[in-house]
Amino acid sequence: MVAATAFALTAPAAAQDTTKACLITKTDINPFFVKMKEGATAKAEELGVELSTFAGKVDGDHETQVQAVESCIAAGAKGILITASDTKAITDVVKQARDQGVLVIALDTPLEPIDAADATFATDNFKAGELIGQWAAATLGDEAQNAKIALLDLAPSAPSVDVLRDQGFLKGFGIDIKDEKKIGDEDDPRIVGHDVTAGNEEGGRTAMENLLQKDPDINVVYTINEPSAAGAYEALKAFGKEDGVLIVSVDGGCPGVKNVEEGVIGATSQQDPLDMAAKGIEAIAQFAEDGTVPQPTEGKDFFDTGVNLVTAQPAEGVDSIDVKEGTDRCWG
Repeated sequence: MVAATAFALTAPAAAQDTTKACLITKTDINPFFVKMKEGATAKAEELGVELSTFAGKVDGDHETQVQAVESCIAAGAKGILITASDTKAITDVVKQARDQGVLVIALDTPLEPIDAADATFATDNFKAGELIGQWAAATLGDEAQNAKIALLDLAPSAPSVDVLRDQGFLKGFGIDIKDEKKIGDEDDPRIVGHDVTAGNEEGGRTAMENLLQKDPDINVVYTINEPSAAGAYEALKAFGKEDGVLIVSVDGGCPGVKNVEEGVIGATSQQDPLDMAAKGIEAIAQFAEDGTVPQPTEGKDFFDTGVNLVTAQPAEGVDSIDVKEGTDRCWG
């Protein structure tokens, strides 16, 4: 576990010698990253950390993130928090940062390999996917054997968060996932296909349209996040197919939880990006003070910031919270 002292700083201690930190997100418009920035900013102000924030122009904008890391190194940042768009390609510039003595913490999305960063603070994205897979299978009951499944993923580069959620969902649904580090190598006939969404509503709509053309009888839709789920629902409505289709997702933002309440999304796995980023700033401040590097949760290779399944239709054998509690915890 992360040592208790790692998150016990006070503002006066951090303010003695101003510590510079950076937050680099995939975009600055997705509510998840907006809330992440809010958490980092509030904690930086509390601890007297000078925070600079950067974001890609769109989800998948790797080059802008590389430039951001380089800017942080040049500015003398003591630590960098990053949600990487390309979890493999970013490791070269991350190594440059670490070689300069910068603490690099991956937020939400583990780098590949995971030890390319000093630490990872994240939702257990595999578990998040597994929960919605278990819920979908339990909700369908015996009909799960006849499901026709569409998987709306993130990007062609298949960053780690993309793979973990996709593979967790399939395992939770009861499908043999073959290589758990690879999307699309399964041979279960219930899988209609995969398409990518760029994590936004327009991408979700297009991906859903593509897969409906492949099989109009799709009745289970996995989505990488709630904006893509909203787009998938709009495509289903346009085809007159919205009734009788289970849509599941991951995020737990307020718009997504509202969609659960309204029946657009059957269940979503809720993360806590504000706390994730706040803990990252605390870790950078502690590192600047005494060199402490945060340690992973016992039994895992990352610091687990938790996940809850939110649904208005609880399924037997699957732990969940209701919409009211999900609303109390939501963001965006």
